[in-house]
Formats: sequence, structure tokens, C-alpha cells
Amino acid sequence: MFQNLIAGEWTGSNGAENINPSNTNEVVGLYASADAKDVANAIAAAKAAFPAWSRSGIWERHVILKKAGDEIMARKDELGALLAREEGKTLPEAIGETIRAAQIFEFFAGEALRLAGEVLPSVRPNIGVEITREPIGVIGIITPWNFPIAIPTWKIAPALCYGNTVVFKPADLVPGCSWAIVDILHRAGLPKGVLNLVMGKGSVVGQAMLDSPELAGITFTGSVGTGKRVAVSSVEHNRKYQLEMGGKNPMVILDDADLAVAVEAAANSAFFSTGQRCTASSRLIVTEGIHDRFVAAMTEKLKTLNVDDAMKPGTHIGPVVDEKQLKTDTDYIEIGKQEGAKLAFGGELIKRDTPGFYLQPTLFTEATNQMRISREEIFGPVASVIRVRDYEEALAVANDTPFGLSSGIATTSLKHATHFKRNAEAGMVMVNLPTAGVDFHVPFGGRKGSSFGSREQGKYAAEFFTTVKTAYTLA
Repeated sequence: MFQNLIAGEWTGSNGAENINPSNTNEVVGLYASADAKDVANAIAAAKAAFPAWSRSGIWERHVILKKAGDEIMARKDELGALLAREEGKTLPEAIGETIRAAQIFEFFAGEALRLAGEVLPSVRPNIGVEITREPIGVIGIITPWNFPIAIPTWKIAPALCYGNTVVFKPADLVPGCSWAIVDILHRAGLPKGVLNLVMGKGSVVGQAMLDSPELAGITFTGSVGTGKRVAVSSVEHNRKYQLEMGGKNPMVILDDADLAVAVEAAANSAFFSTGQRCTASSRLIVTEGIHDRFVAAMTEKLKTLNVDDAMKPGTHIGPVVDEKQLKTDTDYIEIGKQEGAKLAFGGELIKRDTPGFYLQPTLFTEATNQMRISREEIFGPVASVIRVRDYEEALAVANDTPFGLSSGIATTSLKHATHFKRNAEAGMVMVNLPTAGVDFHVPFGGRKGSSFGSREQGKYAAEFFTTVKTAYTLA
């Protein structure tokens, strides 16, 4: 059984099965389930380790993070296979995500050597001012199941880089990749208690973390409902919090778009990774002049996409992550029909050689932006086409959402592309590209109901994981 890591020791029992969604007969592994006492012990260990780690040398941090990144890269095929088996992402996508995790560690290994501040003169004579960044303390990290190695990495790596200690709770559906990351870092030389892993149910482990007054900060990626609970508890305990939550991302297709580019971007945005990305585009907003051609071309594209076992060569779309998410997807498909949208393609459960949660990519047409399928995040391979008159209406519809994570446009017009980049109410904007897919060294995050707090990734990660100190010295 794969155990939790608390105070540098592997511990725990009461294992839970990690099931392969491509083959529900296969148990990927047995992983320990922590309880509230384990969480308290992990937080105490992280608190005890903080003074020494926060003052550790930058070379020590660099070496550990670099060593972790190097091992992940060397084991990319093995770890990618683990990811594909436990989450259902196709093997090429899973290996790509693993490579991204290695790159993130490599980046923050470098950032550890680039820690900098400012030295300024005071407005008063003979006084100097130093502005520095310092770690904030024990960080609680809570991650989702859809990117089981990339998201934990882009939270853990900067937390450690800037001198914080960590209590990490991965999604209970995908503990395998998280366990592997922690094991790699543990063997890379992290002192005891600096990084603690507490696997298990959110209602137990996550709640114990929210209830603790000892956490200096919590960084969370997951549902809107849980994010609100993180916010309420963090305000109560006066701690920093960072939220990445839902999205209902638009992809605008204008009359002047290159049709092949538009279809490729929309199909990737809406259906790859089984639509299980917070940056997925489930609203395809299409102007009248290209609407019919786009729908026809999109339908032909969907016919070519193979839904099958994530490990099989030639699979384009893997299974839905579990039975609960599959039911959510199929419930929304029925809601779309009842609301009056036309089911243009897909929507059926699929049988394959092994029992799994296979669902055809689903495309609705004749949808409106007021329908539930256009307002609420489905988090599956389901997208709706919304017909609009022109660019102005397309922009208005794109922005008419409680979310604001990612927004895309397909156009050959520099005028419209420039205007859209400036006026799209989203944290990230893509032109002639899928709404999903960002680099590891640039900021990630959204607006409105999608995100709260400072951005993740790149040098912007320092905003959350550090606090600023201003020191004065009389010469």
C-alpha cells in the first residue's frame, strides 16, 4: 500500500482503491486514507520544519528542485502511463503533462537562485531602505483530479522554492501521481516535515485543513462550491488564500476565420482531455456567415475522433474520470435536449473492450446563452454552438458569463483579434489557438467567478507564496 508522508515518515493504513476509468476491473494501487489526527500531525511537522527551511540556502533548494525535475523527466513514460491509467487522459497527453511537471520544477529550481529584493534611498537623509520577500509559513495545498501531476507541481514547486513548508492533499480519485511527486522530492533530500502528504477524502482531510488555524495560506484548485468554503474558512483564520475554480469558456468563430484552424482549435478546446479542463471551451459562439459550414466541418471532425482506452495507440479521447462525473455529463445532455438545443452529434455511452466510462463527444446546436448548458460548467466532452449576428454580439455573449478564465477567438482580422484581446473579460485570451494549453513560465488565472487571489505559475507565483518586508537602517 502507498502510504502518507508525515514528518519524513511513511505512515497510514485504511487504504482506498485507485481505479482505472479505462478498465474498471483494474486497481491501479491501494493508497492510504488520512484522518483528522494525521492532518494535525502533518501541520505540526510542517510548522516545526519551517524555521530551518525558511532560512535554508538557495543552493540547497535549487539542487532539490532540480533533482526532482530531472527524475520526473527521466521517468516521463512511466509516470505518464500512471497518469493515463488513473485519470483516463490519453497516453500522449499524459506524457506531455508529465514533461510539463518536470519543466516547472526546472523553472523554480532556477527561481531559487534568482531571489531578489530592492535597495532604495529613503526620503529622509542617511537612511537606507531594503525591500525583501519572505516565505509566509505552512501552506495547505488542495488539488483536483483533472491534472494530477501538473497542478500539484505548479503549487508545490514555488511553495518550496520560496522557503515555505507544505501540507498537501491531492484529489482522492488520483493519488498515484501525487504520491510519486512526493516520493521523488523526499528522496531528493527535503528535510523531514518540509513536505507532508495526506491523502484521503475531502470531507475529512480537506475539512481538517480548513479548520486549522496553523496554516498561513491555502492554495486550492477545484469546484466553485468548495472554493467558497476555502474562502470563508480562510477569512475566519486570517490567512492568505488562492482559488482557481470553474470556467465556462467561450470560443468565438468569426465569418473571416480560417475554417480548418477554427475547427481544430474548437475541437481541441472542447473535447480533448475528455473536456475535463477548467480551460475547456464549452461555448462555441459562431457568426451567421460561417455557422453552417462550421457545424458541418465540426461534425465531420468529431466523427474522426476515437474514444477508447487511454493507453491504446490511436485514442484521441479517453474515458470520463469516474461514474459520478459520467452521470453529471449525461444529466446535462438530457437537460440540453429538454431546453430545446439540438443534439447534432454524440451524446451516447460507448462500449469498448474493457469496462470503462466512455462517452461520445457531444455537440449541441441551436443553443442560447441563457440555457443551463451554456451557463453551468459541465466538465465533460459536451459543447454548445451559439449562433450570433456579428463580432459585436459575439463579444457580448462571450463576456456574458459568471466565469472569466480563458477566452478564444478564430479570425484572420487583426482588428478583431486586437479588440478581442483587450475586451475579453478573461484572465487568458487565445487567438486562433485552443482555449486550453498554457506555458509553464507565464501566469495562469482568471477573473470573476473563476479565480481569486494572485496568479499561479512563473515569477508571479511569488505574490502568493511570499510576503513583502520593508526594513530601514540608519547609516
